[in-house]
Amino acid sequence: MGLVKGNVAQTKSIKKDLKAVRKNFVGGEIEDYTDLLKESYDIATERMEQAAKDLSADAIIAVRYSTSSIMDSVSEVMAYGTAVKFV
Repeated sequence: MGLVKGNVAQTKSIKKDLKAVRKNFVGGEIEDYTDLLKESYDIATERMEQAAKDLSADAIIAVRYSTSSIMDSVSEVMAYGTAVKFV
């Protein structure tokens, strides 16, 4: 049926940035950023799935994710794949 995609661009808050700077000194996972990325992936996936539903697709195959930095403190996550209809 064709390509379907969903994307989201999100920014970090000052609070998260300050916590990340502190964490940078001691090392370890920055949980706030991990949570932000998970939320971004979930939103992008939901939007891709909605695009497939709008086409009345039965499934999405070959799903891929792409991330990019648009500007300081703004990241984009894109989910895309091929919408298919079972016959």
